[in-house]
Amino acid sequence: MRQLLTAIVVLGGLMLLVLIQFQPKVKNMTNKNNNGNMTVLIWLWPFGRRFNLRMCKSFYDIEGCFLTADRSLYNESDGVIIHHRDIDTDLSNLPQLQRPSSQKWIWMNFEPPTLLKQLPGIDSLFNLTLNYRQDADIEVPFGSLVAAASRDDFVLPSKNKLVCWIVSNWRKEYERVKYYKELHKHMKVHVHGEASGRRISREDYTSILTSCKFYLSFENSIHTDYITEKFFKPLSLGTVPVVLGPPRRNYERFIQGDAFIHVNDFDSPKELAEYLLLLDKDENAYLKYFEWRRHFRVVVEKHTSLKRSCLSCDYLRLHKEKKTFKLNKWFWEE
Repeated sequence: MRQLLTAIVVLGGLMLLVLIQFQPKVKNMTNKNNNGNMTVLIWLWPFGRRFNLRMCKSFYDIEGCFLTADRSLYNESDGVIIHHRDIDTDLSNLPQLQRPSSQKWIWMNFEPPTLLKQLPGIDSLFNLTLNYRQDADIEVPFGSLVAAASRDDFVLPSKNKLVCWIVSNWRKEYERVKYYKELHKHMKVHVHGEASGRRISREDYTSILTSCKFYLSFENSIHTDYITEKFFKPLSLGTVPVVLGPPRRNYERFIQGDAFIHVNDFDSPKELAEYLLLLDKDENAYLKYFEWRRHFRVVVEKHTSLKRSCLSCDYLRLHKEKKTFKLNKWFWEE
């Protein structure tokens, strides 16, 4: 009996130790299943710029998202966002820990292919794309057209200039610079920004755009769906964009075709200049470029890094499948 009692006591002690050892793990798993939260780790702050990680609910009405920059939570993270510009020299600053089987790596990038380095080692590393392109897993365009809650009684801002352009990145090999030089031969273009030798403030930027009838919404490179705030901001402020970028049909995926002017619609910069000068004298023809505002309004994205992260979290919550893909082929060989 004494030996039996001793065995029972020892066995009971072992069972108690096992329960103590596993209780925290069971509790953590239960909490995660009950609250449905998804944890997304920001591995590198995009361009080194920090932002508030607790605003998914208040800003975008996205629930169940826990964003963190705490790398100690790597093994508990459902997704890891990695910004391409911050790894474009080598891959040494990628996570070196073993990846949990259910974790997804999210490639975030909002710059065009020609401005980024192509890294052979990133193929098959990522599970999801977070990008401006419409065929990205998590698409976040630079702006969008949405239905107005009521008819927008648009009042055209006062105009005292015909054509304006705000540009900082000036390189003679850029297509937009070449086009401007030809256009400038046939009409006056008010150029502002670092290219003119003076950086402008945010307030100046708005006042310049609203004071011009037309704005040169010239992208720095031409790629599918690469339509930036250079296009959406003038639209929102009551100025007609003159665009140089992807084909017209690509722009018309975002907004109706009579809201902007495309340089490809003209045989030469001279012909475009003649058309703009004609519209300057015909107010009724000019105002037709604003008829879309009766029913729609433009949304220009703000808090972009936060929104992109929140949408990633929401996507992970709704999509459980896992995949890998050839990133270089998808993005650089469009």
